[in-house]
Amino acid sequence: MNPYLCAVSKYLSIAKVSEGFYKEKGSKFYAFAVPCQTEEEVKAFVQAKRKEHHQAVHVCSAFRLGGDKKHYRSSDDGEPSNSAGPPILGQIQSYDLSNLMIAVVRYYGGTNLGVGGLITAYRSAAKDALEHAEIIECEEEITWNLEFSYSDLPQVMKTLKAYPCTILRQDLTEMGRVTVSIPLSQERLMAELLPYKVSP
Repeated sequence: MNPYLCAVSKYLSIAKVSEGFYKEKGSKFYAFAVPCQTEEEVKAFVQAKRKEHHQAVHVCSAFRLGGDKKHYRSSDDGEPSNSAGPPILGQIQSYDLSNLMIAVVRYYGGTNLGVGGLITAYRSAAKDALEHAEIIECEEEITWNLEFSYSDLPQVMKTLKAYPCTILRQDLTEMGRVTVSIPLSQERLMAELLPYKVSP
């Protein structure tokens, strides 16, 4: 096993959705920290919160994805530039987390908070959500498509059961076809399955 590969594929995330709250001068900030794997999941959750909280004035957000933590973005959603999204992202970075997003829903309380007040509010709401989260260690995984004859079926399934991996789909009608998610540290499993790997 390559210890460097194993080390870089490990990262911290959260086990499930957690919530936070902050209130300032009548404005209420509801924060939601959500584990996710793709930008599509981020967009879907933000849209769901917009629909659920249709009277809210802003739904600001930030996310960071990947074991290398290099894919990230934030949104001020109409708030003054850098007053909402970056403070939320800053909390994700402060906790050294990845594969999660935080959305903060704001209900306006009638008093302008100013840029400094907004930064404090969005940062505090995001921090509160993370303080209530269950932080866990995860490992980045890759998805492989496998194809094999029926004669190889027992060996393939025996191999899959012997290692920590997840079968995402399987079709055993005409011949064996399995889609499996494999932790990057499982080099031995990859080597055993390589003869059956096919392109997506």
